[in-house]
Amino acid sequence: MKKIRFLFALVVLAVLLTNCTNKSDEYIDPRGTDYAGSESCIQCHQTQYESAFHSSHFKASAPATKENILGHFTNGKNTFVYDKDTKLVMEERNDSLYQVVYKNGKEVKAYPFEILFGTKHAQTSAYWKNHFTYELPVSYYKSINSWATSPGYSATIPNFEREIDKECFACHSSNIASRYVTTSSDSITFMTMEVEEFMNKKTMLYGIDCERCHGPAKKHVQTHLKFPDLKIAQDIVAFKNLNRQQKIDACALCHSGNAKMKLKSRFKFRPGEKLTDYFMERSGTPDTVNYDVHGNQMGLLSQSKCFKKSPTMDCMSCHNPHQDASQNLGSYSKICMSCHQQTKHKAATVKTLSKTMLANNCVECHMPKQDSKAIYFQQSNKAPITSYSLRTHKIGIYPAVKK
Repeated sequence: MKKIRFLFALVVLAVLLTNCTNKSDEYIDPRGTDYAGSESCIQCHQTQYESAFHSSHFKASAPATKENILGHFTNGKNTFVYDKDTKLVMEERNDSLYQVVYKNGKEVKAYPFEILFGTKHAQTSAYWKNHFTYELPVSYYKSINSWATSPGYSATIPNFEREIDKECFACHSSNIASRYVTTSSDSITFMTMEVEEFMNKKTMLYGIDCERCHGPAKKHVQTHLKFPDLKIAQDIVAFKNLNRQQKIDACALCHSGNAKMKLKSRFKFRPGEKLTDYFMERSGTPDTVNYDVHGNQMGLLSQSKCFKKSPTMDCMSCHNPHQDASQNLGSYSKICMSCHQQTKHKAATVKTLSKTMLANNCVECHMPKQDSKAIYFQQSNKAPITSYSLRTHKIGIYPAVKK
């Protein structure tokens, strides 16, 4: 009887181990056979995975389901008015979501929500047509808890023909494939260029997943499932092993704007590589002073004295990439005070601000919210233009904000 129980236990263990291994081995990733898929990470990194799964990185893009969309679809909250005859209504039809244009009360055209971009501050959407994606003209903004024009769109004329460039996907998704061609002469390859004749929706991986930041993980998963007692991570990029510039480059890939000339697709970047191999400065005199608060967090941070004087400061000095930025601004003050314990405010500042503000809210004064010059929106053709505000990453001294 004991022998039978022992054999049964061995069979169960073998099945469990087989299932665990096959989860990675049987997975086919559109990026290639050296990828394991983010779900394979949960087997050993459950805490990090579950945290990242709810982050803005992971939700940088998502399928347009009712669970993922931010905006309202109920009467009174789902209509954008262009003029007295024209309106756009957000509607749910047979478990699908649409932006529907009505002219004089009659439906003119309806376009589906198919891809969602963003979740933290705002969310814009797109639909597919002939292997291209097009942005819908109305987006949702958390700052006003309402629908308004998508960035750069008219508040008087509905437009559904603005194509979304593949570079948008390169920072909002982990993969989407198009055609490539290699230009060469005399057997010397100069550059690999993308031919964006189409994008294959079947190859899209939504959001910024684990392997986008840590590199292909198939071999890593196989090694650690085979040798579970290994204490040092094998065959994977661990950020603690990267130098400062490598860490910065990994973040700057998508947080340093689009002003530079692209040499290679962002999708090809692997953590640990040099960003200068992917982008180069354009000729002429680029504006390196007035970075927009929306597009170039790395450029703004690099202008800060804190960054210039510290040999170790990088993005992860303040941010955990597996989590969204904390809404508790006081938590950042502790990071600031780790270097600025002896800092004394000027007498005028002390008179203007309360002691609580000075002690617990460094960010509000030294990284204030600023209006983006690139993004703004309107709620209707009669509403004034509304600014899209974000916290600047240029740490500095700004006029005191009265509280």
